[in-house]
Amino acid sequence: MVELRYFAAARAALGRSTDTMDVPDGATVGDVVGHLTGASPEAGPVLARCAVLLDGRRAAPTDVVPDGSRVDLLPPFAGG
Repeated sequence: MVELRYFAAARAALGRSTDTMDVPDGATVGDVVGHLTGASPEAGPVLARCAVLLDGRRAAPTDVVPDGSRVDLLPPFAGG
């Protein structure tokens, strides 16, 4: 089981701030984002622009997501 957290526009697009997902062995960050996009196509444009953190560190789409991990999706944002 993987914990998913969505921030700002990603949270708005998906309609929730957290989720959990069962991921198969060897699933990648790209697989997780692809699954979310497939389940919520309207959120696809936002998810495609998100930075992804895997257990608090910037992740590449090819990084494997181990069971028990936390994945954060952070869209670009500005503020001050």
